[in-house]
Amino acid sequence: MIDFILWVLQNIALAPYYLFTAITNPGAWLDWSNPEAVMRFIYYGASVELFFVVITTALVITLLGMFWNREILWAAVRILETFANAVGRTAAWAGLVMVLIQVMIVFLQRIFRVAEIQLGPLGTAFAQDLSWWAEGLKFYNALVVCLCVSYTFVQGGHVRVDLVYSAVKFRTKKVIDMVGCLIFMLPAITLTYLYSWFFMWRHLMTPSVTSTSDLDRMVAQSRIFRWNVETIGFSPNGFNAYFLFKILIVLFCVLVFIHAIAFFWRSYLEWVEGEASENKYLDRDKTGDEAEDLEHAIHSGST
Repeated sequence: MIDFILWVLQNIALAPYYLFTAITNPGAWLDWSNPEAVMRFIYYGASVELFFVVITTALVITLLGMFWNREILWAAVRILETFANAVGRTAAWAGLVMVLIQVMIVFLQRIFRVAEIQLGPLGTAFAQDLSWWAEGLKFYNALVVCLCVSYTFVQGGHVRVDLVYSAVKFRTKKVIDMVGCLIFMLPAITLTYLYSWFFMWRHLMTPSVTSTSDLDRMVAQSRIFRWNVETIGFSPNGFNAYFLFKILIVLFCVLVFIHAIAFFWRSYLEWVEGEASENKYLDRDKTGDEAEDLEHAIHSGST
């Protein structure tokens, strides 16, 4: 146990060095014309070094907000929640696109018996079988699910199963929220990210990389590196860009991880400042219907 604690403290102390090294040597991991740089990017993208850089940054901001000025934490919360809202509100339009494409498919296939849809924006023809467009609807659904997750959290739209939470006092709720972030939300999404990161890269390039590969081995493998983007569909003329789903899983993990930290900060600030600060600076959508907005607030637990 002592060795583990010392290992954690050592990596926290080295985090500024890791960050400084990455910033001052961008060509070593961002020059993707060099296969070795790609391999370094893959390795460090799910490395202990990156984890402690992120955790140490969050820890420094937390300590500054707790012991110096709480407005630092409020500013961080507002920035991260604004980011979550911006991504979610943009990605939500994929739902409309999905509906329009589905209507188009039904009309062209059932009424006009068209087998292919061809688009020609800017004089460039893009033709795909109707089955490609139909299977592609899953991608738009995935966009909404993966990129609107933290936005939905900010808006209070996730389903709650309250057995104890609704019956306890305000500050007890905030303690539950903070413990939930640290014990459940952050560890679970970190593990999901570690698996999904290498899962994504195994469908983008060869040779295959794993979470157990060390940096020296991956750099050595760069001699046989080549891009091998997955373009195989489930059906002969079906959607063939399934690698995008793997990328969305990684983005989903990043958004949830970021918002877990933001939610911890908000819960702490509301715990310290009391009920008067509940939903402070919270940017939630309004429907324009007062009764509808009130019902949503009740179901989301914000009133």
